[in-house]
Amino acid sequence: MAIDVIEWTDFTGDEIVHRWPQYGQADISLGAQLTVRESQAAVFFRDGKALDVFGPGRHTLTTANLPLFDRFINIPFGGRTPFQAEVYFVNMRTFTNLKWGTPSPVIFRDDELGAVRLRAYGLFTMRVNDPQLFVNKVVGTEHRYDTESVAAWLRDFIVARFNDMLGETMDSVFDLASKYDELGAATKARLTSDFRNYGMVLEDFLIDAITPPDEVNEMIDERSRMAAVGDMEQFTRYRTAQAIGDLAKGGGDAGGAAATGAGLGLGMTMAQMMAQALSPQQAAQGTSGPIPAGATTCPNGHVVAPGAKFCPECGAKIELSGPRTCANGHQVPEGAKFCPECGAKMQ
Repeated sequence: MAIDVIEWTDFTGDEIVHRWPQYGQADISLGAQLTVRESQAAVFFRDGKALDVFGPGRHTLTTANLPLFDRFINIPFGGRTPFQAEVYFVNMRTFTNLKWGTPSPVIFRDDELGAVRLRAYGLFTMRVNDPQLFVNKVVGTEHRYDTESVAAWLRDFIVARFNDMLGETMDSVFDLASKYDELGAATKARLTSDFRNYGMVLEDFLIDAITPPDEVNEMIDERSRMAAVGDMEQFTRYRTAQAIGDLAKGGGDAGGAAATGAGLGLGMTMAQMMAQALSPQQAAQGTSGPIPAGATTCPNGHVVAPGAKFCPECGAKIELSGPRTCANGHQVPEGAKFCPECGAKMQ
């Protein structure tokens, strides 16, 4: 029995091409009604050859719109000759929220990190603008072609063009976030011809993120924390004082008193260690007082008063390597017996 009504409705929302019938060919009568909706196009095939493309509307199939059928009409059928054909309904709407992403990290040069492995992902939107070319080059004889099928096939094009563009424009991973729009527009321009060759239009191309591996992210976070510290010496003093306060805390009972004493003892030890770290010269002398102005040190590291010729601690001779100074730290010319500033007698 010949078919008199041909139509298709997509209930899934993600079907791009639907073949009618799914397999083989169907008997269609001249005069049959073909209904094509606003967002569709219908491509007629007979014996593997595309005969015509129908746009939105209700079409009565006759030799006027299918002139190649003249040769198939047989008089015994009275102009209602059934013929075998198949119809490919193509969804012409814009398909959104299609995802792309690099399957594995790619190594790029980086001005600050030297080299870094990056992954990227985002979204794109596309539509079919040449249904006959799309069916012939992409769909073939499949009875159904959905967005997942076309997205999986297009990802290879997208990733190849994107990686090439990123390699040409990248300076540092720290500057990439400010270039997403420019990088996306440039990648879209390169993909335009690829899509057009298969009867499609790339409407939008968006980059959600370009990220290094987790271990590199951790190092970047550590670098940010170090930069946030600022003055390392002040930060170390603050953390040491905080640690001493924590260790000195204890309860009111004997155990708490013991813990407090232990905490204070450990705190004092830490304080001495900090003093040595922050004032190595004073630590070497075993003193926490200020060093006199103009003072120097002997070969064994002891503090020696200005003008002294021998160390009062170990007796080591002091080699004068700089200008002479009086007892009050003023500079005195060579050969002078008294300081020209304060009158102090030179030794």
